[in-house]
Amino acid sequence: MSQPPIKFYNFPRSGHAHRVELMLSLLDLPSETIFVDLAKGAHKQADFLALNVFGQVPVIDDQGVVLADSNAILVYLAQRYGQGRWLPSDPVGAAQVQRWLSVAAGQIAFGPAAARLITVFGASFNAEEVIARAHALLKIMDQELASRPFLVEQQATIADVAGYSYIAHAPEGNVSLDAYPHVRAWLQRIEALPGFVPMPSTAAGLKSV
Repeated sequence: MSQPPIKFYNFPRSGHAHRVELMLSLLDLPSETIFVDLAKGAHKQADFLALNVFGQVPVIDDQGVVLADSNAILVYLAQRYGQGRWLPSDPVGAAQVQRWLSVAAGQIAFGPAAARLITVFGASFNAEEVIARAHALLKIMDQELASRPFLVEQQATIADVAGYSYIAHAPEGNVSLDAYPHVRAWLQRIEALPGFVPMPSTAAGLKSV
């Protein structure tokens, strides 16, 4: 019996939504993409708020299981469909993945993601501050990735999926990756995974030249 498609509420330039799009593709899961027009405020309408009271993409509806928050969705998809491949079950491995999910929701969100929000969406963050925060994070990531191919040991996990989108698109927020060879190699390893799908690029920041 074939898997019914998972409804995926998406805004293509959202790195949070791309995490879920990427995970669905890596797991080769059938999905039905529903465009949420953030520019027109569709995420603040009653029908969408009924799916996510915070009014944010992404959201999935998997046969009546409605979930919001990109990292929560990654955990769900890995647990339900990943056959142990994307989220370690041992205490140490699970904790190491959680560490990087926290980084995705913290340092990545308030560093490279915020820097990109300025150039792509006109957000009012302090550019110098968030760019500096992004480079502090990238320096640490580059050091950690010097000794292993992925964020948690030897194979890709949802930690890498959670980290990829905004790091890969950091140059759109005027955050250069030139000084971080191990980060760039890590991005290439993710892009080489079977089922990888990119997030649309935006001609902003360092990508505008």
